[in-house]
Amino acid sequence: MANTLLLVGGDLCARTARALDPGAWTCVGLRRRAMEARPGDHIRWLRADLGDPDSLTAAMAAAQGLASGPVTHILYAPAPDARTPEAYARAYPQGLRALLDALPDPGGLRRGLLVGSSAVWGTDAADGLVDEDTPAAPADFRGAKILEAEALLHDRLPGQGVALRLSGLYGPGRLRLLDGLRAGRIAAPDGPGHWANRIHIDDAARACAHLLNLADPLPCYIGTDDHPLPTAALYEALARMAGGPPPAREARPPDGKRLSNARLRASGWVPASPDTLEGYAACLASTRP
Repeated sequence: MANTLLLVGGDLCARTARALDPGAWTCVGLRRRAMEARPGDHIRWLRADLGDPDSLTAAMAAAQGLASGPVTHILYAPAPDARTPEAYARAYPQGLRALLDALPDPGGLRRGLLVGSSAVWGTDAADGLVDEDTPAAPADFRGAKILEAEALLHDRLPGQGVALRLSGLYGPGRLRLLDGLRAGRIAAPDGPGHWANRIHIDDAARACAHLLNLADPLPCYIGTDDHPLPTAALYEALARMAGGPPPAREARPPDGKRLSNARLRASGWVPASPDTLEGYAACLASTRP
């Protein structure tokens, strides 16, 4: 059966498309701004604004023309354009609703995958292991708006909607933490209850591709690597790796949690970069002359 994937987002979407079999998938991407396909990409980009119904309707018609059939799968991985409640509302519940409303043939949809983040959990479980059964308790508007979008997804696509909650992304083009530590601009938190969870962007893309193909997925998965680390330990190791000074210590209230990827692993996904420090080391090695 032909698969037509509609992707909303940028780099993660492009990497997901490259992780899918081009013989089995037609991939069409929507962006507010033009995005050129890179060598090896299996995706056709269209310009569309989720806040502009006319541009969205036109893009949906063009997407159907490119695929010669209805959209069967959606990967919704938005990037808010500001760190404000309004921007997160536009990117998550409002944008997802606009996209679903604009589908010309919603009955043809077989899977909707929403990429959010672990911000849906606050810091109450700072020293406990957080999994998908841990009750969500967002500490700010970011997690709250993502939860609104997840509720909309499951309401509109019962049994077909899947939420992927990612930890912090790193990888090519996402090494600002290393740059800050190398320059001595970033302090490490002092005291208990500070945990860092990371996932390489290519492993996140493979998780998206895996969940789009999975026959009977559960409604929610955590996407992270195998080794949560105390934040100070991560920062100190990365500073040494980057050739920077040891980061200063700064007293802060607990602001992290240890995330479990057991459910995603049990479904058949295996990270190529299971260890954060080894993953960062490989990224550094690939950027050196």
